[in-house]
Amino acid sequence: MPRRPPNRREPSSTGFTILEIAVVLVIITVMFTLVSVPLSTQVQLRRIEDSRRQLETAKAAILGFAVANGRLPCPAQINSGGQESFCAAATGTCSGSETTTVQAHGNCSNFYDGLLPAVTLGLSPIDSAGFSRDAWDTMSNRIRYAVYDGTVGTATKALTAQNGMQTATIPSLGTANYIYVCKSGTGVTATQCAAAGTANDLSTRVAFLLFSLGQNASSATSGTGTDEAENLDGDRVFVSHDPTVGTNEFDDQLSWVPITILINRMVDAQRLP
Repeated sequence: MPRRPPNRREPSSTGFTILEIAVVLVIITVMFTLVSVPLSTQVQLRRIEDSRRQLETAKAAILGFAVANGRLPCPAQINSGGQESFCAAATGTCSGSETTTVQAHGNCSNFYDGLLPAVTLGLSPIDSAGFSRDAWDTMSNRIRYAVYDGTVGTATKALTAQNGMQTATIPSLGTANYIYVCKSGTGVTATQCAAAGTANDLSTRVAFLLFSLGQNASSATSGTGTDEAENLDGDRVFVSHDPTVGTNEFDDQLSWVPITILINRMVDAQRLP
């Protein structure tokens, strides 16, 4: 019988070629890019939502304070340890001589450029200096708080003075203009959203407001664009709108309480009339 030839095996590849490895790396890179962009967006959205909840919690705490004390709290200032900050004198400003001792006259040291008095309100968590931070959690991201400083009826510092709202009376409280919130910083003055007309108004009757400086809070003293700058210039006019990018970048988050809601809460708590 003829002998059968021995079986011959084809040589097999035991590894990847350089081309195959390169293709795999390209695929992994593309997949990572596709996944990482939505993840970063999700992180950003989560921080925005977390900050929104913080502002809502702070609003509730301020309204609770008003019900308990018959007035709104003064904002804190950078050296007040998260407590309300007052001027000792009933009139004028007091930069450098503020006090955390409660003053019945209600002349706050930082009506429109202050911080949330988290220690006074009993909020947590707070940083080592006593301030609440938004979800971006840097020193520049401390939550801001502003409250109306004007006279209503016969009551000076009506919203922050002891018994100021009672002295002002509900009819006077209900008809006054307070803090202005505008759609844009273009054309605003220190006291209103536009020199003429109301097309730029979102609200003229804000008793107090809170805001977060958002991700770009590195520009925490002047704002990135003109609209953010309007929220940091220390007057009673603020800007709120959807986030924008570019030369007038805007990512501040504002939340406010109109005087009508404040009156309602005070009446329900029998603090008014």
